[in-house]
Amino acid sequence: MRKTLKNISLVSVGLVAGVLATLQISATAQNASGPLPLDQLRLMADIFGQIKREYVEPVDDKQLLTAAIKGMVSSLDPHSAYLDEKDFKELQEGTRGRFAGLGIEISQEDGLVKVINPIEDTPAFRAGIQPGDLITRIDDKPVRGLPLEQAVKRMRGEPGTKVTLTIYRKSDERTFPVTITRAEIQVQSVKTKLLDHDIAWVRLTSFQERTVADLGRKLSELAQKDPNLKGVILDLRNNGGGVLQGAVGVAAAFLGNDAVVVSTNGQVPDAKRVYKASFSNYRLSSLDDDPLKDLPALYKTVPMVVLTNAYSASASEIVAGALKDHHRALIMGKTTFGKGSVQTVRPLPNDTGIKLTIAYYYTPSGKSIQAWGIRPDIPVDQNPDGDPDDALVTREIDTEHHLHNKQESELPEMQGREQRRVEELRRLEEENAKKTPEEREKERKKKPIEFGSADDFMLQQAINQLTGKPVLRSKSRLELADEKAAKPVDKKPGKSPAAKPAPAPAAPANGAPPASSPLGEPLGTPTGKAP
Repeated sequence: MRKTLKNISLVSVGLVAGVLATLQISATAQNASGPLPLDQLRLMADIFGQIKREYVEPVDDKQLLTAAIKGMVSSLDPHSAYLDEKDFKELQEGTRGRFAGLGIEISQEDGLVKVINPIEDTPAFRAGIQPGDLITRIDDKPVRGLPLEQAVKRMRGEPGTKVTLTIYRKSDERTFPVTITRAEIQVQSVKTKLLDHDIAWVRLTSFQERTVADLGRKLSELAQKDPNLKGVILDLRNNGGGVLQGAVGVAAAFLGNDAVVVSTNGQVPDAKRVYKASFSNYRLSSLDDDPLKDLPALYKTVPMVVLTNAYSASASEIVAGALKDHHRALIMGKTTFGKGSVQTVRPLPNDTGIKLTIAYYYTPSGKSIQAWGIRPDIPVDQNPDGDPDDALVTREIDTEHHLHNKQESELPEMQGREQRRVEELRRLEEENAKKTPEEREKERKKKPIEFGSADDFMLQQAINQLTGKPVLRSKSRLELADEKAAKPVDKKPGKSPAAKPAPAPAAPANGAPPASSPLGEPLGTPTGKAP
């Protein structure tokens, strides 16, 4: 028996040592800063062997090593992840805008599954699932402590089949079940319609490979329907991000040629870039020709308002930051999520990959929005009676292992948010205690506001801004404080001198994007899952 255990130990140590030796060679070949620490490598090999010898059940070598790799990568920050074969395939499907499931983007919070965003026109959206909802059970099975990949697997399934989610909604302090029928999800990332007063509403739900092409086509159609457009509302609410080149292309539709959209900076050459409003900087393999080349010139000067909220993240923040810094549009709504980093997806053998944070990004004025987000020029609530405090919404600054802003310490903000969170929860608890059973039932049946509808209060304020009518500004303490500190803004946004570009590494002479397309993945999630 002792001889068998010894053999297992030797095999285990040899296996790990072989893997680590390969890593050592790879690290040396890539000019790593120094040799890998041998003491830690031996420790890892010892732990591997001990698990193999003493764990209550036999564990597969591949399972252990995969878990070790996943843990190593995910410990870096909330957006880096090792992608196994299934994860890698799902990410590719997501950037193309098609997958099977419920239509929600999720992350983890306090051991539960948290809804980041219900994708519009999907089963989850139609069932009334809201951002911030916590999923406590899937088909009557608890999810606390369940790996996110397993939660996604339980929620996905064949179109037409049903799954029951138990939802805990913080704002209502209640738990309730929702049965949803799965479907094939085909996300339309660009929606448009003409509003009164010759105003165009342009809604972006995500940044996919085809977003820029769809945007160019739909903007041209709007101009044909109404050549006298007097304003554009770019709606980025609940848009958790997507492909970086998609963000550059969307900003380019409204900025002057070669205007700086965003710059990135990291260790490797691919991460040191300046992205400008030119086709070479937003071209993807799916685009043979520039979809914006025939865009009507009015889109470069027509007054604009950009709508944001706490779920506007990553690529959405790149667009909002570029239009804000170039004084091309006014930002209205809520402070954005605060994801100021860029990820790239590197393919690995066996159809796997690694999604790795490779750079911070900076707005054209040189500002990092990491952990802070983009403050609106005009703070506006989503509801006419006011919204709960921003501190109840989990943003980048609240996520574990988040990258810290190198330009400004966020520690005072983190401490202030914690205090406001406690105060707001106490206030909501007191308010809910005063409500009658009838009032609680009415709130339970209340559907989320449909963006773009006549009941969309924030949209109505954007229309008021563009037509010179009074705007009802936010009643929340955070946004009111920001408003007092902000400088006055023009009544009608439009074209004005561009902001001074950020000092950043020069782009290659051809201006071409790196071969591996960086992704601005959503929202503070470990894996950016969308079941």
